[in-house]
Formats: sequence, structure tokens, C-alpha cells
Amino acid sequence: MLDTDTKRRIDTCRDILVGKVPDPKSQVEQITIALIYKFMDDMDLEAEELGGERRFFTKDYERYRWAKLVAPGVSGQDMLNTYSEALTNMVQNEELPKLFRDIFRNAYLPYRDPETLRAFLREINSFTYDHSEKLGDAFEYLLSVLGSQGDAGQFRTPRHIIDFMVEIINPQKNEVIMDPACGTAGFLISAYKHILKQNSTGVVNGNGASTEGDAAEQALESPMRYPGDLLQPDDRARLACNIRGYDISPDMVRLSLVNLYLHGFADPKVEEYDTLTSEDKWTETADVILANPPFMSPKGGIKPHTRFQVQSKRSEVLFVDYIAEHLAPNGRAAIVVPEGIIFQSQSAYVALRKMLVENHLAAVISLPAGVFNPYSGVKTSILILDRSVAKSSQHVAFFKIENDGFALGAQRKAVRGSQLAQVKAELGAWLQVARAGGGEELESSLGFAVPRSEFVAGSDYNLSSERYRQEVAAASEWPRIKIGDVCKTGAGGTPATDRPEFYKDGVVPWLKSGEISQGEIFYSETYITEEALNNSSAKIFPPDAVLVAMYGATAGEVGILRIAASTNQAVCALVPDERLDPGFLYRLLRHNKATLIRFAGGGAQPNISQKIVRDIEIPLPPLEVQREIVAEVESYQRVIDGARAILDNYRPRISVDPEWPMVELEEIFEALEAGVSVNSENRTKLPGELGVLKTSAVTSGIFNPNEHKAVLPEEVDRVKCSPRKGSIIISRMNTEALVGASAYVDDDFPDLFLPDRLWQTVIIRPDVSAKYIHTVIASDEYRARISSICGGTSGSMKNVAKSQLMKIVVPLPNIDIQQAIVADIEAEQALVDGNRDLIARFEKKIDAAIARVWGEAKAEEVA
Repeated sequence: MLDTDTKRRIDTCRDILVGKVPDPKSQVEQITIALIYKFMDDMDLEAEELGGERRFFTKDYERYRWAKLVAPGVSGQDMLNTYSEALTNMVQNEELPKLFRDIFRNAYLPYRDPETLRAFLREINSFTYDHSEKLGDAFEYLLSVLGSQGDAGQFRTPRHIIDFMVEIINPQKNEVIMDPACGTAGFLISAYKHILKQNSTGVVNGNGASTEGDAAEQALESPMRYPGDLLQPDDRARLACNIRGYDISPDMVRLSLVNLYLHGFADPKVEEYDTLTSEDKWTETADVILANPPFMSPKGGIKPHTRFQVQSKRSEVLFVDYIAEHLAPNGRAAIVVPEGIIFQSQSAYVALRKMLVENHLAAVISLPAGVFNPYSGVKTSILILDRSVAKSSQHVAFFKIENDGFALGAQRKAVRGSQLAQVKAELGAWLQVARAGGGEELESSLGFAVPRSEFVAGSDYNLSSERYRQEVAAASEWPRIKIGDVCKTGAGGTPATDRPEFYKDGVVPWLKSGEISQGEIFYSETYITEEALNNSSAKIFPPDAVLVAMYGATAGEVGILRIAASTNQAVCALVPDERLDPGFLYRLLRHNKATLIRFAGGGAQPNISQKIVRDIEIPLPPLEVQREIVAEVESYQRVIDGARAILDNYRPRISVDPEWPMVELEEIFEALEAGVSVNSENRTKLPGELGVLKTSAVTSGIFNPNEHKAVLPEEVDRVKCSPRKGSIIISRMNTEALVGASAYVDDDFPDLFLPDRLWQTVIIRPDVSAKYIHTVIASDEYRARISSICGGTSGSMKNVAKSQLMKIVVPLPNIDIQQAIVADIEAEQALVDGNRDLIARFEKKIDAAIARVWGEAKAEEVA
């Protein structure tokens, strides 16, 4: 998954190159070549550390080593000469595998400025990674920011979603595994890792699945953590031939080959191939197919060959058709698809769904919008195809995931409560029953089973879980009516952008679709003039009009006007008549976004028309009941808003008395002791002794003892490398956001191995409280002080010198005051933390209130 460090470093590289290499594609090539160049030297270095030999920079080519290229004292001109010579000559290096020679075959340096190259290579040199998938992250971020990926509907699949899909499909060591749009081979490598896991001593349960955490936690694993020691040489040889991939992009094929090679495939089977227009490989089949194919089609559509069962020019339709038709008789597949596949009404989509329901479909898993952030907020689902289930069972399973273990914003930070493990376990059990001819029952809070006859009855074979969930839920006591029967609808427009006078000194609020998500709308980012209003299709909507975003990533967001305002054409305004309370309609739609988008058109992004909105049926209680429901929901919302304000604004503060003495940390701390570095061999051995404490966990408090297991070298002092009760842990080297982060080791602190990026210290004076000192240095003021003394260049890892940290001065009152301060802050934090539970409880109350209106089975009631 893309991290902020990778993103920032790639942005910096592009900024350095743009003056000399303005062409975006050339920037991609220069950065990719440099990353692979450095990666090869790092692999050589790792091989030497483990007692092996170099493989890439040997003999006469040893002079081109990356470490020598960027060594201190190398002049810019020498760096330029060596690098340009290496790019030319590496293609002749017979020690390189053919795929690496091919990478360097057309490589060259398009500029001759030593200072630009020096800055560029030093930034590449700061790029760090735990494993080769970071190369894929970096490359695909490049494509996304340059537009060459998002425009093609290609979005990098998060690794934990890949692993989740693979674990459901459960590929076996003797099966042919294929990805017909393989990108950087993420699915193929995950399938290989899964098979290694199945065939490693001591890590498999009865179902062949890992017993260690859910897929969100496993996203942090080393992909080569499992040795596969139960695999025989013949098994490994068969695997090397059976794992295959195609991609239309030569750049993607190049990255796939490198990625697979770095995972032990000496001759990876990935080819440049146009899956949709070429017939050369049509007769090939696979036991397992895993894919996230491109969503978008080029202008004019695809021009496929004639062997597809479903006739279409849409890439997402053709890819799903291809995958279904290329499964072996008992084959299985997992495919990420856009929402258009689920409910588009065009004939090709209907024909595809009919084919799937009759012969292939086993399950549909709805994913939350935001899974593909930061590349896209697109809403997707996973289709599980299983030809055995389709033949044996008369039912299809539906699951809806709302928490995949990561927040759905741009940063995708880890959160608790992932539902992936539950879905994986329940769907896995259901599939086993369904293959035996059962599957009628599915007891789950996240899913249910639907008879295949229900899809036939609907004639459009719609695969939206919301349609069938409503049918199996308790009937509403209120009549249903189309929104268009109780609301006037309209859309706005955009005044001519080449008429600046339409926007200068405007007084009329003009809303765009991206502003609808704020909910209650009291202001606008843009104002237009009355003249602009009169000379465009923009129009004024009254206060209490309900607004629905119709296009793009924000489609389905709902707001309500608290002012009179105009909108652009991507917003639908609903003005209720006297039978419908505006607040009731707003709450009803805002908390049921799926109701809006399930009938939407479009491929990568939903497209909600005014007609779709008008045709949606909603329950219509009497007006007084509507107002009672609005009052109930808004009372819950006020509690949530207040709790969020506390979480956003609380910062522990210490009121410092000027009379208190000021003391340097070196007078308080025992000598700072760094953790221990463990080489990659020990880090991947099984069984590991201790999990490694990640620096991010120091501040987040989210610890996973199974993230990385390490076998400690015999000479390591196990006491010093383990957290000691009452000590303080400090991050000495990390990103700017994490360097200087600290944690107090209390009774509940997990027994995790301390890596060498962390310091540990204890308080050596009886008149000093360790909790108090930690409270001081963890405060915003002292984090800023620590940040100001950190070393490291812009965009690189930051580090704080021990000598400088120990000179930081802190206020030190007497021990009684220290303890009183700590007690007060702990009491405050306990109250603040309680607000998180409060938010969760009252969100459930809102869900339950809205569910009652729709007549659905009640959400979990909260006392």
C-alpha cells in the first residue's frame, strides 16, 4: 500500500527532473530505471551479508555499483560519467538475467547536467523498502499522478485486498494460476505466498488458511516470510510454470518480471499480450484466475475478436467474460469489478450477469468506496466465480464489507474492526457447503444467500445486495412512494468559464458536487453574479432543498441546503412537497448511499441521473412521524459532533510554573540504548521468537505481535532489546512525522522486539516520574523542539542525534506535583477516549433508526 514517504520521494524526484526531462513518460522511465538499479545493488549487499555472493554487479561491472556511484566524495561529473556509462553497458552484462538486460536495453540519460543527476540519485538513494512490492507502489503512484493509469481505469489493488481474495479462492500447489491483466504481478505473488504458507511447517489450520490475524494485519508481512519447506523440488518446478500473467503494457510487464524474479522465479511466465483483441491464447484455461482488470474503455470502445460469448465494446464486460470462459471445469476466480457490472441495465451487462448466474457465480462481496484511495474513491465489488458451486448450489452468497481494516480517506491509516477475517471465514465455510449441493442458509451479520431464481425473476439479473436484502428483510409498515411523486427535481449548470466577470464579486452561492458531502450546507467555495445566473443553466434552489451529487468519485453524497444557492450540472436538487419533510428525506438518503448508486450507470465511476433519483422508492410515514424520526437522528448526531470536537481539539497541557527548575534530559535519562538490527535471514525464519515493534505503533497504540517475527542472534541481550516496564521508548530515526515519537512502557505493553530505529531509556532519579517525563516530551511543544534538531535532507528519513536530544531542557517540579499532573492528564485522557466509544454507539443508533424506517431487520440496538 502506498505510504506517504514513497509518495513524497517520488514527487521530489519528479520535481528534480522536470526542468531537464519535461516529458512525463520519460520521467517515469528515468525513475523506474534508477529504482531497479539501486535495488539490484541492495540485493547484492544482502547476499553478501548472508554469506552468499553478488549476482548483478560482478567482475568488470563491479565499478558500476550503486553504493560506489553515490558514495561521499564522488563529484557530480564523475557521477554523471559513471551512471551514463553504466546505463549503456549493463545490457552487455552476461551475469544479469535476460529480463534485467532487457530493462537496460534502451536505457539512456537524456540530459548532461551533473547537479541535476546528483540531486536525483541522492533522492533515489533515500528510498527504502522492506520488500520488492515497494517498487510496484512507487511505479504505480507515478502512473497515477501522471494520469496514465487513472485514465485507463487501472487502480493499484491494496495488498490486503489481494491477499483477502487469494485466501478465499485458496489456490493449490498443483493448479494453473493466471492473471490476464497482471499489472505488477501482485495477485500472482500473493497466490505464491499463499501456497508457501499452506506448505510451511506449523502455520496452517485445517482449512489451509493462516491462523495469524486477518488480511489487513497480513498486509504488513514480508511476502517471503513462509519458507514452503513442505514443497518438493517437483512442486516448485511446477509452480514456476503454472503461475502466469499477461498485460498489454510493456512497462507493466517489465515490473511484473522484476517483481517475480525478486520472489524467486528464475524464468517468470509473464508476457505482453492484448487479452481482449488477440486470439492467440484463447484456448488456454486456468484452475484459478485472479484479477483487477481495467475499468475504462478507450474512446470508441474496444474492438474485440468474435469469440467472446457476450458481445460488447466495454473493457470491464469483456474481461469478466474472458475470465469466466477461461476457467477450467472446476475452476475458481476472484475479480474486482466496478459497480456497472453489478447493476448496469444495458444489454451487454445483463447478458454477462445472466451467463455468470447460470454457470459461474458463487458470491458477490461489496467493498466500501475508498478502498482504492489515494488513487481513486471508486466503488467496487468482488465477484467470486466457482464453477463447482454454480453447478451444485441454487444460491449465491452476498456479503457487504464496510471496514477493511484501514480508514477510507486519502491516507488509509490502519484502524481496528476489520471485517475481512469474518467474511473470509464465513464465505469459506459457505462455499464448502455449496459445493456439496447446499448453501440455502447463510447465518451472518454481514451476508445472506439468495436463490438463483430471484435473479431470473428480476429479468435484469441485478447483483446489488441492497435489492435482495430489502426483499428478505421485514416489511416496512409505511407505504412506499417514488421520490419523483413527492419532489420536484432539477440540476444546475456552469456559467461560461471564459467570462471572468461572471465570477468576480459574485453574490450568489454556486455549489459543485464535491461540496455536497459536507452535509448541512451553509456556505459555498464559489460565488457567481446575477448576470452569470441569467446567462447559464444555473438556477437558484431554496433552503431545505436536498442535494445529490450525480457524477464522479462523490456520486451518491447527499446534502441539504440551509441557504438559497445555485449548483453546477453534476448536482441534482430535490424540493419536497408538503407530504415530505426535507430533513427526513436528507437523513433517509444520506444514511443509505447504496440506495442511490445501486442503479447508477457508468464504469469506473457511478453516474446517477435525475430519472434514477426520481424513480427510487422511499417509505413515507405520516409527516409527524417523519419529524419525530428527524428529531431522534439529529439528537444522536449532536452527540457525535460534540464527541468528535473533543477528540479533534483535546491536547494534554502542562501549566509550567516559572519557579520550577529546568533540567536537561541527560540528568534524568539513563544512557539511550538503541534496539538491535536483525538481518533478513533471521527475520524470515520460522518459528520467530518476537514480533518487531513498528515505529508507527509507538504513536498509534495499535500493536500486532505477529507482524514480523524475528529470531534473535545468540549474542543479543534479550533484556536490552525488549521493552522494560517503566521505560520510555523514543523513535530516533524515521519520517518527519514519526521521528521523536515516544511511548511509556506500562504493564500492558506487548512483548515486542525493539529494532535499531528505536531508543529505550529508563529514569535514573527517584525524584522523577517516568510518566511525567513522557507526558512532557510527547507534547506538541516538545515534538516540535525535537523536530527542529533533526538531521536529514528534505524528503528523506529524519534522525535525531543522541547528544542533541539529551540536551533538551524540561521543567521538573517536585515528585508530588509530577504525579498529580500525570493523574490529572490520565483522567482527562480516559474521558476523551470514552468519546470514541460514544461515537460508535450513537452511529449504531442512527443506523438502527434509519433501518426501522426502511423496514429492514434492526441494526444492533444500543442501550
